[in-house]
Amino acid sequence: MPLGDSITDYGCWRAWIWQRFQQGGYDVNLVGGERSGENCDGLGFDRDHEGHPGYQAAEIASRNQLAGWLNRNPADIVTMHLGTNDIFLGNRALPEIFAAFDKLVDQMRGSNPAMRIIVAQIIPLPAVGQKIQELNQAIPAWAASKNSTASPIWVVDQWTSFTSADLYDGIHPSASGDLKIADKFYPALVHAIHSIQLPGQMD
Repeated sequence: MPLGDSITDYGCWRAWIWQRFQQGGYDVNLVGGERSGENCDGLGFDRDHEGHPGYQAAEIASRNQLAGWLNRNPADIVTMHLGTNDIFLGNRALPEIFAAFDKLVDQMRGSNPAMRIIVAQIIPLPAVGQKIQELNQAIPAWAASKNSTASPIWVVDQWTSFTSADLYDGIHPSASGDLKIADKFYPALVHAIHSIQLPGQMD
């Protein structure tokens, strides 16, 4: 399940990851109640996701929305790219953002005690660059505090090497940005898939 905001919804990085799954021989089913990406360079891919434009992690958590999404579309693995709108639109402090992250992880594990969780250090947003950087710097320690053997959390650095040239409007990834996001998420997803000792499809 790709979980996030408009960066997940609009992003064709999901299409590039899907292409790599196919090339690698992985039978993967992306899940979620949203479908977008019809214009991703003509790439055919599984468009299911839970990317919601304008959504903040704190709002998703307080409304218990993720629990419902996972109930309707159970998952084995979640990629989470959230926090951009909490800072940009909500002007939220880090403790509030991480409290929301805590609740989201708890809801993931409530849905699946063996959930594999991949959390992004999010891509830059020049308008609030310092605050994004502070969030990203704090994510590894937070992830370590929430990590468990049964339901591991892996952090993927989407910040490093991502520049303003990889944003088409100062907020959302351009074609080059999509490729960079896919390049970072894909190895972590493959690692997560191999960590699950179950036959059949991975979601």
